[in-house]
Amino acid sequence: MDEARARDVMTAAGVLSGPARDAHLLALGENAVFAAGDLVVKVGRDAELLDRAQRELDIAAWLAEAGVPAVRAAESKPLLVEGHPVTVWHRLPDSVRPAEPRDLAELLRVVHALPAPSFALPPRELLGGVERWLRLAGDAVDAADATYLRERRDGFAAAAAALSPHLPPGPIHGDALPRNVHVGPDGPVLVDLETFSADLREHDLVVMALSRDRYGLPEAAYRSFVEAYGWDVREWEGCSVLRGARETASCAWVAQHAPSNPKALAEFERRVASLRDGDETVRWYPF
Repeated sequence: MDEARARDVMTAAGVLSGPARDAHLLALGENAVFAAGDLVVKVGRDAELLDRAQRELDIAAWLAEAGVPAVRAAESKPLLVEGHPVTVWHRLPDSVRPAEPRDLAELLRVVHALPAPSFALPPRELLGGVERWLRLAGDAVDAADATYLRERRDGFAAAAAALSPHLPPGPIHGDALPRNVHVGPDGPVLVDLETFSADLREHDLVVMALSRDRYGLPEAAYRSFVEAYGWDVREWEGCSVLRGARETASCAWVAQHAPSNPKALAEFERRVASLRDGDETVRWYPF
């Protein structure tokens, strides 16, 4: 799904008062995210994401009831338009500053203190999207690399299932990065709720450890995250397992963009090569 297709779907959905061409594209990944007036519209890549879209809306309502600072839904049900799920959200005020790791840590402490909601949250299927992402990549990526990632996925899935957590399991954000925090005039709020899960709390903490190791997060920024949360996940013996699982998923996620974006293919190949070589010092770049 490219931007033009997403705009066509948004037009067909009829959720905006003005023309879809005037909406501002905020992000293009598994969802195309547009801002228009006081609304944000998310258009999912395919119909397989419909159930997840409904769950994200349910999660938003639950967080609102619990008083957790998070994005709020404008409609309680997703639309399925020409094979694409469409959800509508209230637009947040403009940010007053970039989100920092400590902002994320403080929100995670709030989320990790929540009891389970009245509806079922799924486990964090960190590796669940690998097959779909590789299928979307098709012949754009080397078949041997795809096979390697599938085998790596299976190995880390088994290892993760055998882990003994340090923290009590429960609700987690699932993609805990500063980019999923918006700092407005009233403070930091969580966005992108679609990966909320009930699983090991350590999932949310390993993300920033990997950001330090692979994506160039400065040590001082990582230390501020640890101090705000109150514990360093690297002290846990299972950290390397969840880290390896997330690396596998992150590599496969980039693959879905390879057919239409040469930069994505180059980044995919960089990541796969570093995994094959077992070189944890190779810098990865956000995509």
